[in-house]
Amino acid sequence: MRLLTVFVTSLCVFLGTCSETPPLLEQIKDRGTLRVVTRYSPVTFYQGARGPAGAEYELARGLARELGVKLEMYATDSFIDVLPQVIQGKADFAAAALTVTENRKAQVQFSEPYKITNEHVIYKVGTTRPRKLDDLLTGTLEVLTGSSHVESLEKLRQDAPDLTWIENPDTEVEDLLYRVASGELDYTVADTLEFNVSRNYHPDIRIGMDLDNAHQIAWAFRKNEDRSLLEAANAYLEKIKANGGLARIDERYFGHAHRFDYVGTRSFLRDIERILPSYRFLFEEVAMTHEMDWRLLAAVSYQESHWNPQAVSPTGVRGMMMLTNNTAKQMKVADRLDPHQSILGGAKYLQRVKKKIPERIPEPDRTWLALAAYNVGWGHLEDARIIAEIQGLNPDSWRDVKECLPLLTQKQWYKRVKRGYARGWEPVRYVENIRSYLDILKWKTATSNPRRLGPLEPGDPGYGNNEMVITSP
Repeated sequence: MRLLTVFVTSLCVFLGTCSETPPLLEQIKDRGTLRVVTRYSPVTFYQGARGPAGAEYELARGLARELGVKLEMYATDSFIDVLPQVIQGKADFAAAALTVTENRKAQVQFSEPYKITNEHVIYKVGTTRPRKLDDLLTGTLEVLTGSSHVESLEKLRQDAPDLTWIENPDTEVEDLLYRVASGELDYTVADTLEFNVSRNYHPDIRIGMDLDNAHQIAWAFRKNEDRSLLEAANAYLEKIKANGGLARIDERYFGHAHRFDYVGTRSFLRDIERILPSYRFLFEEVAMTHEMDWRLLAAVSYQESHWNPQAVSPTGVRGMMMLTNNTAKQMKVADRLDPHQSILGGAKYLQRVKKKIPERIPEPDRTWLALAAYNVGWGHLEDARIIAEIQGLNPDSWRDVKECLPLLTQKQWYKRVKRGYARGWEPVRYVENIRSYLDILKWKTATSNPRRLGPLEPGDPGYGNNEMVITSP
């Protein structure tokens, strides 16, 4: 065998046909695709009505664009299969909201962290809140196999040797949170972001106690001497941290997740079952005619009237979409209390407002800005955008404009703009409420396929294009 190796090596030198394997980054650019493994969850990646979505998808797509290649992203059937895909070289890296742990660092190398999270024990409101480790001994605790939560529990068991839990390889954190909310399970463990997103769908879940704090979230790469892709990824992450790109992705998917109204969410979930079936066909019919998402119309209507066709405010606005008399006349609505006319008038008016939003502004910011204008008026929205420019912020970003709208209540600011004073905090609350309702509606109307989990953004860039190829591992 040694003689054969020497012969082959000599032959390569003589013929000049053998060369070193090029760096991974060069290989990726040559083949034209970046292959990324992930997992299905509301905080990572999911299939929306019009294509792929999710914070990890947006981040990975940005890196692919930076490298000048297409993104090929796929999800494994089980969370425990994510890292093996990287270790075996089947994926270039993993983008799956992975916590950096000592055990994982022995298997893979991590990028620079792009998020910090905490771990919490989750329980159902109305049951005994777990405040210390001993409280977990009286109920069933179930966690995701292979998750960082297992490592945290193993460390804690050194101080609480009687602590036990079940590890489930055939589930996701979202499923475990659902089981806690339904009373099927006493406790589970979830990261802060997972909890914040899921409690809008499961309003009965609560944080009982903190399990561990300040975990870093990062991408995972194969552990070898070739750091070319890792270094490119780190440079990209640093770039989007500095230019605000990372913050914009967080705002797009999670900007409203921290806001939670227990009573309002419970009422909305009940009304989806009790009231919405009577009017859903109207929302769908109008939305189809005007090429809109019917769930967005339904969310706006719920914010306006709680789907009450007879609703009347002290200021004289009426109906499902709470149209003013002047708006109704402009939209040729003869009877504001007629559900179909009201929904149709509201859809037409929202479209009219949206057409005023500069076309350069991408979705979903374009929709959020249009909703703000629908509520407070186009002029006041423009004033807030001017204030954003004055402050060196981005007037085309909902994340920045929503910080400036409340300034319209302050004399030092509303004196500097054309339309003057406005209760600028109202459109912010208005839009964020609609975003929450929209997320819940999309979750409730999704299929049972886990690929449909998560908050979907209307008209997200990338839907339906060829930048993404989904394959099986």
